[in-house]
Amino acid sequence: MAQWTSAVGSTQLARLLASQQARPAGAGTRRPPAYRALADGIRLLVLEGRVPVAARLPAERELAVALAVSRTTVAAAYEALRTEGFLESRRGAGSWTAVPAGNPLPARGLEPLPPEALGSMIDLGCAALPAPEPWLTRSVQGALEELPPYAHTHGDYPAGLPALRAMLAERYTARGIPTMPEQIMVTTGAMGAIDAICHLFAGRGERIAVESPSYANILQLMREAGARLVPVAMAEGLGGWDMDRWRQVLRDAAPRLAYVVADFHNPTGALADDDQRRRLVDAARHAGTVLVVDETMSELRLDEGLEMPRPVCGFDPAGSTVITVGSASKAFWAGMRIGWVRAAPDVIRSLVAARAYADLGTPVLEQLALNWLLSTGGWQQAVDVRREQARGNRDALVAAVRRELPGWEFDVPRGGLTLWVRTGGLSGSRLAEVGERVGVRVPSGPRFGVDGAFEGYVRLPFTVGGAVADEAAARLAAAARLVESGTGGSSGAEGPHTFVA
Repeated sequence: MAQWTSAVGSTQLARLLASQQARPAGAGTRRPPAYRALADGIRLLVLEGRVPVAARLPAERELAVALAVSRTTVAAAYEALRTEGFLESRRGAGSWTAVPAGNPLPARGLEPLPPEALGSMIDLGCAALPAPEPWLTRSVQGALEELPPYAHTHGDYPAGLPALRAMLAERYTARGIPTMPEQIMVTTGAMGAIDAICHLFAGRGERIAVESPSYANILQLMREAGARLVPVAMAEGLGGWDMDRWRQVLRDAAPRLAYVVADFHNPTGALADDDQRRRLVDAARHAGTVLVVDETMSELRLDEGLEMPRPVCGFDPAGSTVITVGSASKAFWAGMRIGWVRAAPDVIRSLVAARAYADLGTPVLEQLALNWLLSTGGWQQAVDVRREQARGNRDALVAAVRRELPGWEFDVPRGGLTLWVRTGGLSGSRLAEVGERVGVRVPSGPRFGVDGAFEGYVRLPFTVGGAVADEAAARLAAAARLVESGTGGSSGAEGPHTFVA
């Protein structure tokens, strides 16, 4: 049985390798032998997540033709990659990408530090902002006023409070997606929603296609549920999805579920356009894959005048393919653990029935608080404040990083809460480790990948601004100097901690 879960065609791989040539090489760099340059190019594509781990590579002869090199060159490159642990092969099954055995790169999500543990640390690990006041306090006060009738009941509402379900359905209808309350289930945050969906649709060993990179905590949730993750590399920059790759993975791997963030993707900030959304829904429908769409960032449009694409579920009028997940945690406050699912009524009924063996329901008081916000206009006022704050933080952080770390590369997203940064060849894992010693906490790129990709990246959220953003960038620059000089390694070993040999 083959060990690969997707495939990269020879033309596609040649195009990806050619795109690397546009990147400037270091001063005085001597050109390596052709086979070595090819091996290094493929290895870098794997480490950056542009070619997924466990992706089948073209046969030697096929790739040689596409690259206009000798088959001997390709064979030598493949052998070098096998020796270094970046390629595995089996007679009759071909060769597929890998990462070296025993690789210590982190894969788990990054838990936020409790406020009392921060001290002088600048925490860029969590993409969440403080609560927008006075709307949080007002919403809780409003909830308390509405609570007495509910206090006379048992308090268990597995599908959510009827008033909140109706309000959320009304909001989808206002967005041009006719929705009934029977299509809504209220959950304990978006994580609770996705956990319930995974347990209903994808048992242990089932394949789930995920964007690469993707949200670290969701990847870990799926791993712990026993899923087999199939990474699908994002398009370059902020281009959204690479639809050729998505079609290929859905066709070849036949995943039971696919998880995507179409609106200001976490961590890259990409925004999928209408055409990509339509094509992905069509591809998922033909493959029999259930498409789970995470909309938690959808209201965080930061650029003025940006026209948002149609919701992904708008391209699934029958409701047979798309399940939508929303949440109050990013647009309002992470401490308000309210999420929701929009799906076909029969799916909602199945999810509700399964809650008897999970969490039974979501806290009533928080549901009432969210319903108060949505029904009084407080939600939109709070979101407007949140956008303004995130926009200012984004602009301050971008300016500070460009000033302090001019060799780092990134595209500025038009919304969301995160900046996805290529670290100039430095190890993101080492930067995260050394950063904590100099007073700045950042998550390394591999936390957002599958099986060790994205070692040359870090994620920076728009959670600090002004002088704090300046100081955070200065501390990151100090960490980068230590990593580059080799004096910041955990073992004290000398030599630069780069991820490219």
